[in-house]
Amino acid sequence: MDLGLNGRRALVCAASKGLGRACALALAREGVAVTITARTAAVLEATADDIRRETGAAVTVVVGDIATERGRADALAACPDPDILVNNAGGPPPGDFRDWDREVWIRALDANMLAPIALIRAVVDGMIARRFGRIVNITSGAVKAPIDHLGLSNGARAGLTGFVAGLARQTVRHGVTINNLLPGPFDTDRIRSNAAAGAAKAGTSVEAFLESRAAANPAGRFGDPEEFGAACAFLCGRQAGFITGQNLLLDGGAYPGTL
Repeated sequence: MDLGLNGRRALVCAASKGLGRACALALAREGVAVTITARTAAVLEATADDIRRETGAAVTVVVGDIATERGRADALAACPDPDILVNNAGGPPPGDFRDWDREVWIRALDANMLAPIALIRAVVDGMIARRFGRIVNITSGAVKAPIDHLGLSNGARAGLTGFVAGLARQTVRHGVTINNLLPGPFDTDRIRSNAAAGAAKAGTSVEAFLESRAAANPAGRFGDPEEFGAACAFLCGRQAGFITGQNLLLDGGAYPGTL
């Protein structure tokens, strides 16, 4: 399927690895010029080289923390008028809410709620003026099924979801859609770091814990980031112009509800 994206421009946040990288690669395969951000220069540059080598697409690198004003300003200076914005940031740490003071909460909100809103604010009017825009927010399956030890993520991402639900209905008549992708268990560094606490609690190794968790999923495995990137690219394509304000769950069937 030709997604009609050749020649478009995208800003993809936290794209050096994992799901952000998969989204950037999928868009580049469609002929999109991508600007990618992340905090670690060496990893980001290596990712950019890989994407260029495979796709031939133009890739611009911006090193910085997208959760900060400086990081966002640098990203927008490199890609001031994107047709596509993929919001993404590292999730906050797991833990017990009794241990989280206000500063911990503010860091989680800055990264996973306020930064995406700030970027949307910066680019949405330009998208409206050009009569085309796609905004995809990478949130979490925890928005639909909260995870007890990920309270910071549950709260911050739910806040972003509520904000998007209202805005998406205002922009779609102008050709601008806003949707959320909710990953469940994907084979990324993030799932391995989070598994450490679960493994310790269960008295087992991280690898054994992960194998057990993968087997328990209805799909019998973790998701492949490439699958996630493909879903992102589709939501950005011309065929997805009637899809907005939605929360697409990619979890291998783990969520047991009907809605």
